Amino acid sequence: MAIRYSKQAAKYLNNQDRPAQQRIREGIERIPEGDIKPLKGVSGIFMLRVGDWRVLFSYIADSVYIRDIGPRGGIYK
Repeated sequence: MAIRYSKQAAKYLNNQDRPAQQRIREGIERIPEGDIKPLKGVSGIFMLRVGDWRVLFSYIADSVYIRDIGPRGGIYK
């Protein structure tokens, strides 16, 4: 399954230190496994929990589109 990143998600991921980048990428590569829940109030968007980070993504055709990555408290605003 191909993984595509939005500009915002790629920028956030690249600004993290190496261990954080690696942990987030490992979580993303394991999709559809992991702690995944549908985002309430929005159709077609899912939330992946990776430690204190949240990854918002959706399925588009045969790929996963990473919409946003951020800390637990600020990602939903």
